[in-house]
Amino acid sequence: MLNLATIAPRLAYFCSGGGQNGRLPRIAAIGAALAAIIVLTAAAWQPPIRADGGASARSKAGASAIDDSDATMQDYAQRILRALADDNTNNWVRYWRARAGCDAAAQDAAAAPLDRVLLTLTAALCARLDDRLGVNLADYSPRGEERTVGLLLNEPGAALGYTLFTPERSKYVYLIGPLGRIAHEWHLGNALPDRTINIVKLLDNGNLLGVLPDRVIEFDPHGNIVWQYNEIDGRLHHDFIKMPNGNVLMLGVRLKTREQAIAAGANPEFVHEKGIRHDYLVEVRPTGANGGEVVWEWSIWDHLVQDFDPSKPNYGVVAEHPELIDINFLLELWGKALLRDWTHTNAIDYNPELDQIMLSPRHFSELWIIDRSATVEEARGHSGGNGGMGGDLLYRWGNPQAYGHGDADDRRLFRQHNTHWIAPGLPGAGNILVFNNGVRGDKRQYSSIDELVPPVNGYRYRRDDNAAYPPDGLAWTYAAEPRADFFAINVSGAQRLPNGNTLIADGPSATIFQATPDGKVVWKYIVPRRYHISLWRDGGAPVRLTHGRPEDEARSVSRNTVYRANWHPPDHPGLQSLDLAPGAYIEDYDLLDWARAALEAGDFGQRLVDSDFDIYLDEDILIYFKQPCEADEAQAKFFLHIIPADARDLPADRQEYGFDARDFRFGNWGKALDGGCIAIAPLPRYPIERIHTGQFTGAGALWRAEVELGE
Repeated sequence: MLNLATIAPRLAYFCSGGGQNGRLPRIAAIGAALAAIIVLTAAAWQPPIRADGGASARSKAGASAIDDSDATMQDYAQRILRALADDNTNNWVRYWRARAGCDAAAQDAAAAPLDRVLLTLTAALCARLDDRLGVNLADYSPRGEERTVGLLLNEPGAALGYTLFTPERSKYVYLIGPLGRIAHEWHLGNALPDRTINIVKLLDNGNLLGVLPDRVIEFDPHGNIVWQYNEIDGRLHHDFIKMPNGNVLMLGVRLKTREQAIAAGANPEFVHEKGIRHDYLVEVRPTGANGGEVVWEWSIWDHLVQDFDPSKPNYGVVAEHPELIDINFLLELWGKALLRDWTHTNAIDYNPELDQIMLSPRHFSELWIIDRSATVEEARGHSGGNGGMGGDLLYRWGNPQAYGHGDADDRRLFRQHNTHWIAPGLPGAGNILVFNNGVRGDKRQYSSIDELVPPVNGYRYRRDDNAAYPPDGLAWTYAAEPRADFFAINVSGAQRLPNGNTLIADGPSATIFQATPDGKVVWKYIVPRRYHISLWRDGGAPVRLTHGRPEDEARSVSRNTVYRANWHPPDHPGLQSLDLAPGAYIEDYDLLDWARAALEAGDFGQRLVDSDFDIYLDEDILIYFKQPCEADEAQAKFFLHIIPADARDLPADRQEYGFDARDFRFGNWGKALDGGCIAIAPLPRYPIERIHTGQFTGAGALWRAEVELGE
């Protein structure tokens, strides 16, 4: 155990940048001063003395606490110093490890107010560490209704780390730090000029893995494609896993014809004329830069049961075969609408200890577990593998009526997402965590995060005869109060964090937050982008966009959605190869700040038209600018007609007209600033021949312009 005399010079040494390779050069200025503060404070402070010369009752009662807290202070000081001195990690990781020590120390200090030495240490060192981020969190805290997107909450108890997400239909993937600043971003527009990816995962090598319907792709930290596999039989969707052995496990869907479905025992009355889509899994071993070898498969179609037609295969009593999937379940309820979405599996997970895979068939409102240890041939049948059941279901939970052991009142899951095992080393390791969405119009119109303890029995799962699979209750759950305040009807996810918090991504509202084990929200962030357009952060509700157009009463509103978010600790292997110097806030890319910067630089991009509103082109965005201008001068509606080089690029409902109309109001996409008015309009990615634009009122056009964009 170090004493204060030992701690002070070492702290000064490391904070001042001494030693091999230097230590956090940006905090050099506080080294000696902090050491002096620690020593002087420790020497000068004594327990409070009463006027009569005796020690105060508060002092007597806290005597042992003082001794304990002094030891605690030294423990934390050593922890911080070790983090700063670690030669095996980069400065950014050193910073976060030291910051984690400071946070833990500060929480203990708050519980032991007599420990002024500890308070001095944590206050001085942690304040300077926060400066390393380039932001004062106190100045960035919520301010009434002023902030509507970005970081809204960051309280003690939040897990420090990095959060990865991509806004729906965006070409950007963001990794943000705990203060909401961009630590790294991937721009995928060059690699995928006409495509977007809604879910990506960070790999241990710092690359990203993402999936499109026709391929799986690995991107380097700069957004370049380094590997892809596109020999897909069917269509990929929703989720994928990078396996420990380097293979990629993917979730796909295939179509069975109406005749094939009926031959398998489906009720013809409810089978669509085009058949039924069903989910499958495929595992690929990457080879080269553009290839792979299929090493394992599993299909729902190999594990069916039906009690409709005794003359067809798979006939049996559904309740006697919980290991099989009833082909007629939901068909009678939903009928022919299930052509595209019979099971709608939306998540997969892998447990290397059990060598098992979990699936989340959303429309069944269940989670399923199958045996990966089964060979390809065994996975098509009903025996083999560690569990001895081939590719049949080892376990299922959430909706026992799906296998004849309950009714609607026994249902526990409601169109869930992101079912997965809690990873080893985390609180609740081995338990199952589920984002339980809820169903609009159903009895359960709210969302919850549910944790359950699976009844593991070797490689199988316990179940009483003629009963549903346990458990009946939950190990932990999170829901809002009132419950209707948290209701994400689709997408979304949850993740257990090292400190016991749970990261929750409310997908439809693009709200990512951390909840403590007792349900307190201590960190909250609202994604500020929809597609590649930023949302306002300077007051009022965020701008809502739908399909690249501003919201109005005539169009349905699609909000700034995210499919899922993933949290990573500072020492995650994939972060070591990335430049994590804190950058801008995503919301600082909004029109107002961008316009002011452009004004100062005198450059809006390529000037296209000099008219009532000057028009500029900045990549794929049109900028309308007028100065001088008052806000009321710009209230007339803008029209924007886009004529493509090839009419086949137009949306189907616009092809007969030969152009795409993207009219908008200044109040949606405009701002008045510094005596000027500015508005933006995104352009589609397809080649454009020319545009017609201007402003009009009920009396007619105020001004119009034609711009040639084709070569």
